[in-house]
Parts: sequence; C-alpha cells; structure tokens
Amino acid sequence: QVQLVESGGGLVQPGGSLRLSCAASGSIFSIYDMGWYRQAPGKQRDLVAAVISGGTIDYADSVKGRFTVSRDNAKNTVYLQMNSLKPEDTAVYYCNADVQTDPDGSRWYGWGPGTQVTVSS
Repeated sequence: QVQLVESGGGLVQPGGSLRLSCAASGSIFSIYDMGWYRQAPGKQRDLVAAVISGGTIDYADSVKGRFTVSRDNAKNTVYLQMNSLKPEDTAVYYCNADVQTDPDGSRWYGWGPGTQVTVSS
C-alpha cells in the first residue's frame, strides 16, 4: 500500500504565502502523476496543480501566476508554493498520486487526508 501525508497548511493573511508538502511512502516502484486538489465547504474537489508523468505541469486558471507546483522524485514528494493568497483560496488541500507499486505494473491511485488552508485577516 501507499500512504500520502500532507503538511504545511495553516492560517495566513490575504497576500501571504504558504508552502505545502506531500510525501508518498510505502510500496512505490515509480510515481506517474502527483498533484494537489482542493475542496471548499459545499463545493466539489477541484484540481489546483499537478505534475504529470513526463514533466508536464497543469494549473487551474484561478491559481496561474500565484502557485507553483514541483516534485522531488528522489524523495517521492510534491510541493505547492502558494503566493498572493486570497480568501477564495481557503479550502482543504488534498494530495493525489498515481503510483506503480511493483515491477509487474500494479497501480495504486489515492489521496492524502488533507490539510486546511485558511486565508483570512
């Protein structure tokens, strides 16, 4: 099995910055896609940013120019640098990964428990 653990959430004032981290551990042969989603109260879970296998990076339009996603493959970790935060960025942020768990090609797709980000003065 694979576990994802997020860290770095918290309370920040509008215009501030936070850096989220998500480390994958367990039965990992290789990681395909890894990224971040968020879910605000009463809303669906939406993509924020992802690093897709091969290096392609995808961002939601609402965060382009403010957020930066990156991966450290040696550490099986994905990061989300969030700058110029707005109250509408308030949500639970979830890490997501698509993992090959053995040389035979078995796959695992799942989520971390989430970390709360609150942007408020």
